[in-house]
Amino acid sequence: MSTLEETTQISVDGVDIAGTFVTPGTLIPGVLFVHGWGGSQAQYLSRARDVAALGCVCLTFDLRGHAQTKRQFETVSRANNLQDVLTAYDTLVKRRHVDPAAIAVVGSSYGGYLATILSSMRPVKWLALRSPALYIDSGWESPKLQLHKDQDLRTYRQRLVLASENRALQAVQSFEGDVMLIESEQDTIIPKTVLTSYREAATHARSLTYRCLDGADHGLTSESDQRAYTKVLVAWLKEMIHGARRGAVVPPAADRVVHPETPPRSH
Repeated sequence: MSTLEETTQISVDGVDIAGTFVTPGTLIPGVLFVHGWGGSQAQYLSRARDVAALGCVCLTFDLRGHAQTKRQFETVSRANNLQDVLTAYDTLVKRRHVDPAAIAVVGSSYGGYLATILSSMRPVKWLALRSPALYIDSGWESPKLQLHKDQDLRTYRQRLVLASENRALQAVQSFEGDVMLIESEQDTIIPKTVLTSYREAATHARSLTYRCLDGADHGLTSESDQRAYTKVLVAWLKEMIHGARRGAVVPPAADRVVHPETPPRSH
């Protein structure tokens, strides 16, 4: 692995002594986790730790209307929450050592829906969506809770939706990175037709991986389902990240004159 070197001065007892920082020359991937409606970042902290162990910088966060800002639960809109996701993304890519060209976004349900729209507004290399939700484009500024009263989402989600009809699906259609879609077999909130709509829209993806969690419900209420999701997600991210690293071209190190270590002369 290549390295970067930066000289520095270390002040000690009123004297500056020379030093050199030697750091990895390769930036590392960043992973943004977006939780679902009614959830929180706490649901992703454990998975974030597992993914960080792959050599990534991970960021979890609470969407407005959740956790500390739950008082906004009834008034927060999709526009508000998309801004949350955009700001969280910008915070991640500004983090030291994060490679802005190697960002993964992981989203569940409502978080998966927002993640797809994010990919049309910011550079994203990998997109992992578990039971991504689908909403009608109208009412973008309306409170998110109001959508279930104003829109017949149950009927909308039961049919195949074309990419030309939906903002999130248009984003998926334009996405050229790697995509993973994860279905919960016993999901009564997000039917299989929604996953099919996302799958059919991903026509320009570099790769598309589809997994179904046997017997799992939408909220992954079983511990075994939680473990199964984590296993599938971490394995896919490991494959993507390690594959990207193998394909990276590492510049040769500059020739250096190396002097042997010699003990000081005795006087």
